[in-house]
Amino acid sequence: MKKLIQGIVDFRKNLTEDSRQLFAKLALGQKPDTLFIACSDSRVVPNLFASTNPGDLFVLRNIGNLVPPVSAPLQDNSASAALEFAINSLRVRDIVICGHSECGAMEALLKGIDTLACPHLECWLKYGEESLRKVKKGDVITPSLSEHNQLSQINVLQQIEHIKEYPFIRDRLEKNEIRIHGWWFDIAHADVYCYEQNVSKFVLIDEQEAALILGRFKRN
Repeated sequence: MKKLIQGIVDFRKNLTEDSRQLFAKLALGQKPDTLFIACSDSRVVPNLFASTNPGDLFVLRNIGNLVPPVSAPLQDNSASAALEFAINSLRVRDIVICGHSECGAMEALLKGIDTLACPHLECWLKYGEESLRKVKKGDVITPSLSEHNQLSQINVLQQIEHIKEYPFIRDRLEKNEIRIHGWWFDIAHADVYCYEQNVSKFVLIDEQEAALILGRFKRN
C-alpha cells in the first residue's frame, strides 16, 4: 500500500501538460477501439505490454480470462454486461482474449476445482472446464509447453467460442463489423503471441508479424 500511495504522489508530480490535456479530453467521453479481456493476475498488465494510453482499451479482467457462454445463469452476467456495453454502446471494432503463462486459474483446473474450498471460485472456474476436457483428450497447440500453459492457450480459443455464441456478437461478425483475436502473454520472456488460424499456432508478435496483422486490417 505504501508503494501505491507514493505512486499517486509521483503521478501528480510528473504529469505532463500533454497528459493533463488528454485526461481533460477523456473526461468528456471514451471511444476505445478494442475490448481487451485478460486475467486478473497482477503480472499481466495490458496497457504496459501493448504500450497503450488511457482511453485506448476497454478492459475486462477476471480470474482465468473467462467468458461465460450465453446459456450461463444470470448471476454470472458481469462479463456478459461488459461485452454488451463494449459492442452496443462503445462500438469497439476489435475484441482480444489474452491468456498468459503460469496462470493460477489453469493450474487450479488441472488440480481439480473441487479441492479449492472456495465455492465462488469453483463456480467461476467451471467456464474453463471445456478447455480442460480438450487438453485431456489431446488437443495441444504448443507441445513443448507445460500442461498448464498448454491449457492456458487452449482456453483462449475456447473463450473465443463462448464469445461467438452471443447473438449481438454473431450478428456483427457476419456483417464484418468486428474482429476477434486470441493472444497469449509469456510472462518470463515478456513476449506476446497471437493465434494464427492458418497455421494453427500462436505466433510471436514481432515487427514482421505485426506488419502481417496490420496488412490484413487494411484489406478488411
